[in-house]
Amino acid sequence: MAEQRTRRPHGPMGGPGRGMMPGEKPKDFKNSIEKLVRYLGRYWYAIVAVMIFAAVSTVFSVAGPKVMARATNALVEGLGKKIAGTGSIDFTYIAKVLLFTLGLYICSAVFSFIQGMIMTGITQKTCYRMRKEISEKINRMPMKYFESRTYGEVLSRITNDVDTLGQSLNQSVTQIITSVATLVGTLVMMISISGIMTLISLVILPVSAILISFIIKHSQKYFRQQQEYLGHINGQVEEVYGGHLVVQAYNKQESTIKKFEDTNQILFQSAWKSQFLSGLMQPLMTFIGNFGYVAVCIIGALLVMKGQITFGVITAFLIYVRLFEQPLRQISQGMTNIQSAAAASERVFEFLSEEELEDESAKLANVEEVEGDVVFSHVKFSYPSVPDKEIIHDFSVHVKPGQKAAIVGPTGAGKTTLVNLLMRFFEPTGGTITIDGVDTKDMTRENVHRKFGMVLQDTWLFEGSVRENLLYNNENVSEETMINACKACGIHSFIKALPQGYDTILTDNTSISAGQKQLLTIARAMIQNSPMLILDEATSSVDTRTELLTQRAMDQLTQKRTSFVIAHRLSTIKNADIILVMRDGDIVEQGNHEELLAKGGFYADLYTSQFEQSEVQA
Repeated sequence: MAEQRTRRPHGPMGGPGRGMMPGEKPKDFKNSIEKLVRYLGRYWYAIVAVMIFAAVSTVFSVAGPKVMARATNALVEGLGKKIAGTGSIDFTYIAKVLLFTLGLYICSAVFSFIQGMIMTGITQKTCYRMRKEISEKINRMPMKYFESRTYGEVLSRITNDVDTLGQSLNQSVTQIITSVATLVGTLVMMISISGIMTLISLVILPVSAILISFIIKHSQKYFRQQQEYLGHINGQVEEVYGGHLVVQAYNKQESTIKKFEDTNQILFQSAWKSQFLSGLMQPLMTFIGNFGYVAVCIIGALLVMKGQITFGVITAFLIYVRLFEQPLRQISQGMTNIQSAAAASERVFEFLSEEELEDESAKLANVEEVEGDVVFSHVKFSYPSVPDKEIIHDFSVHVKPGQKAAIVGPTGAGKTTLVNLLMRFFEPTGGTITIDGVDTKDMTRENVHRKFGMVLQDTWLFEGSVRENLLYNNENVSEETMINACKACGIHSFIKALPQGYDTILTDNTSISAGQKQLLTIARAMIQNSPMLILDEATSSVDTRTELLTQRAMDQLTQKRTSFVIAHRLSTIKNADIILVMRDGDIVEQGNHEELLAKGGFYADLYTSQFEQSEVQA
């Protein structure tokens, strides 16, 4: 679903989250393959069927040239008899042989089609299962995981990695099974024809292997460098594109171009060297193959002259020589695909094995009739990634039922962290948080979340109708209730003016301002009608006129509900019952607006500075 919001960076410095690079190797190939094999265990019968069908297909395929040799011999013998005047070409026999050969190839194609269809089914079922497990896993993971990683990293598991796994697995398994079967079958046929010619053909294998390993060894470092700088250049492009206006405003074009050119030059050099070296493999393999081919032709001709083999047999053998080279290349390609599949599966399995939220099925504590009495008692908190850095220090406050509690303070004071603790997105490292006397730790997260409606600074809307966005997870809501909420937020007229009104589909191309998106999320919270509210910079994206309208709607929304309001604009929380002034993770002041101004402390300084600033802007 498409998000209608200001996008968070998908990678470092706004670059894209790193997905799979072509030919990427796993950290632990053996372990990754073992896990993948176990994961595919439920499809073992289908994989066995693939092997059988591939083997049968190969048998029919490799038998073809030897059968064709009979037709060739009949043609050569017939020509000899015709020239000598002792007979003619037996076209009836040749036709029967050719039809039989055609039947063999048709059977081979049918079995190959069936095994390909089965393997595609296996890989797609595997991808479906993985995506399903990843999706379910996301909902069981703690918030700390997502705080320590970019969206791109998480999304790449579902998209890039699973797709890479599916494609690589489908290609590699079929390719390797077919190639090995073809290799063995062809080798058996070659030996049955001539041991000496088979030996000459096999001499090329160690020579090819030595040359390929030499090329791979020297090209690998350039491939790694290419992958590294491809990531750098992608990050630079997205970063500059996303911040194009800033680059222009600060006249940073020249240095940005210079930085890009430096990175692009390194990428060019590494890509050229890696592609050049890897490109040498095909011509070298072709040269060595042709050399062996010529050698076989010479030896075969001598054997024909001696009468040890027929012309049709040597023709069949030459076909087998070509068939023998093909699976070698396919096996090499298949192993590369297996490597990519192992690397992709490793990343997926890493994600699936990440720490999950604790099982809360045994927690029975709940508050059915919520009054909204919330108590923070000596709460402490440190992010799991930096446990030594305490964000909240011994925080205590009592918010009574129906009170509007405003939380203010400079950036980094810990305001949003408090809300995250209240919603149990994170757990306090010390102290307790209770709702109507019940510790939130004794309640399931789902129960806690049901108690609150939320309006966040980041406006999240999904690709769907306006109605679906407003009624998000609230199916049993009347049309009247929805319209009244929209009227209270001042967006009913705007919605009706849309092409299909409430049934208008919101996409990335729908023209909606940031303020209108914010008002939609506020209306959604009103429709949810939760007993308590959390408003995190809910009016930050609206203009002054809209803010007044929104504020009236918010006042109506918060009536008789315990609400927590995080605000930078202090003018919006003048009517709060209690204002908690935070600095460096502690409450330094608390009281209502008039009391705090009378104290002439930190709050008064903040308010005065904002008031003076607004006057200057006016």
